[in-house]
Amino acid sequence: MPDLYDVAAIGNAIVDVIAPADDAFLAANGLDKGAMMLVDAERSLALYSKMAKGVETSGGSAGNTIAGVASFGGKAAYLGKVAEDQLGVTFTNEMRAIGAHFDPTPLRDGPATAVSMINVTPDGQRTMCTFLGASVEFTDADVTPAVIEGAKIVYLEGYLFDAEPARKAFAKAAALARGSGRMLAITLSDGFVVDRHRAGLLAFIESQVDLVFANEVEICSLFQTDSFEAAMGEITLRAKLAAVTRSELGSVVATNAETYSVPAYPVEKVVDTTGAGDQYAAGFMFGLARGRALPDCARLGSLAASEVISHYGPRPQVSLQALAAEKGL
Repeated sequence: MPDLYDVAAIGNAIVDVIAPADDAFLAANGLDKGAMMLVDAERSLALYSKMAKGVETSGGSAGNTIAGVASFGGKAAYLGKVAEDQLGVTFTNEMRAIGAHFDPTPLRDGPATAVSMINVTPDGQRTMCTFLGASVEFTDADVTPAVIEGAKIVYLEGYLFDAEPARKAFAKAAALARGSGRMLAITLSDGFVVDRHRAGLLAFIESQVDLVFANEVEICSLFQTDSFEAAMGEITLRAKLAAVTRSELGSVVATNAETYSVPAYPVEKVVDTTGAGDQYAAGFMFGLARGRALPDCARLGSLAASEVISHYGPRPQVSLQALAAEKGL
């Protein structure tokens, strides 16, 4: 099959509600700073009623990454589940507006479209309470073979490991990707996801995955070690390629034969870290799909991350293609 897309992603289709908060608000509402917690619809609505005024935008980790790929000028596709409701329509329209292929079958009888309540403290840390809603109804029936087989890189969102039907969808996508010679990538998404599904993630990575994205906390959690160097050594025994972010320390890209450390792009003020890892993955995979060297892929990722943490919201507010050209990338 011809290359239809640079990246095709599978993820939780979520609408983000992002608002400023302080540590006292987090403590008063029993929220673990910097973590992603799953909540039910009632808890989500209760928290929404207490949050400061914020912004609402289509999000979801893999959806944000696809927005970044599109902003770089890449060809992108997205697979995810929304409900037949207003938020579902909003999410669908916004994905299509950025130029991504998204053609879902909306859920008619079931939970509403997923929502994530994101409270951002003055230090830029985001604390997420997510009602997964319709997104967890994504099954192997929602995996479109033509999309997977037509993508240079197939990207899977680790958050979906919380749902058994989605894990079956991962297996189908992996089989299609490998059968058509496509690269399979996964993001570990969150340290709590790793804690819940360590064994399953390791087995999936060892048997199916080519490229692993993670941050330092996640990769160390995966191998239950405090040593970043040890964790990197372990992941390169299991995947062909790993790209791991380290906040202000930049990122490390490694294969079993070579390792590159790439600095972070300087940011005048960190406003909101929501989407930083998602945009790093976007820049990295765009570069990889276009045949760029691994250090350049990491630089594109770091550039995209620096743009998104300079404002509220998980998606680029300027053209990443133009920004990369301006920076000589």
